[in-house]
Amino acid sequence: MRTAVITAAGQVETREIPDPDIGDSEVLVRIAACGICTMEANLYAGRMTVYPAAAGHEISGWVERIGAKAADLEDMPAVGSLVTLDGLPRCGACRSCRRGQTAICVALQGHKREDGAITMGAGLAEYIALPASRVWSVGDTDPAVAAMGEPLACVVHSLRRGGFRAGDRVTVIGAGYMGHLHLAVAAELKARSVAVVERDEQRLAAIAAAGADAAVTPEDVGQLPPADVVFVTIASKEAIAAALAAVADGGTIVLYGGGPGGPPAELPGYEVHRRQLTVTGSFSHEPDDWRAAAELLRGGRLSGRLETLVTARYTLDEVEKALKQAAETPVYRVVVTP
Repeated sequence: MRTAVITAAGQVETREIPDPDIGDSEVLVRIAACGICTMEANLYAGRMTVYPAAAGHEISGWVERIGAKAADLEDMPAVGSLVTLDGLPRCGACRSCRRGQTAICVALQGHKREDGAITMGAGLAEYIALPASRVWSVGDTDPAVAAMGEPLACVVHSLRRGGFRAGDRVTVIGAGYMGHLHLAVAAELKARSVAVVERDEQRLAAIAAAGADAAVTPEDVGQLPPADVVFVTIASKEAIAAALAAVADGGTIVLYGGGPGGPPAELPGYEVHRRQLTVTGSFSHEPDDWRAAAELLRGGRLSGRLETLVTARYTLDEVEKALKQAAETPVYRVVVTP
């Protein structure tokens, strides 16, 4: 099969490797679509330097073959059905995994493949083999939307980390891709209202059109009703300041956005103490988050919103163009289809 490997900053090659084999508890999936996330964009741009990387962890595909034991599992997707995939393995043995906090597994990425590539999802390829526990049925939808199962699971995890409940007022800081997903999921799960704070005028208009109850610049945060939960999807001092201005006394701020080498988050200790604020982080996802994300995709009610977030589509032969666009231009999601 063909597989794309990022070998250095600005360099990607397509390799021919054997089709993956499967064990009794595994599933072989023919990849339908793979989204280019910030991680892949950073690898291509040289902002992350883990090479050679078999990247691509936002994956959908069609079930090609099912292992003997997996075939007997309840709710196992049938051969030919469209699925969304959890492409990031967990070790199951580290302290975090043994405490049920698999989102922060110490071995979440970085297993070496036979061709020497470090598997960081390995979804920029024609096939993938995964344990049945990481394969989720999504029904009949656009494969590019089905590939959003992974970021949707991240957002569900973010809402759980924030203690979100139906009826809460929510404010989202940032109107990029993850800002849109936080809006979509919070609204679908019955938030009382979802406001979005964004400086860029085009993105502000786009998220207002996507259904935000209010869309304001950081200067106008004071116009919003105090939020029970604030989700910060971008890393900047201004974003933290906006979150503090938006959150209600006794509320929660979830630091979702950010990356290695980003700006430090500055929190006024006395204000957090006096207002009894909860500040927490959210990273990756856990099995319960996948279950909820797959249900959201199967329900179909988010499909229209999610389709508008596909900025561009490329074939696997055009993977370098896809990575270049994701790394160098403002996008929501660039998708590669083998």
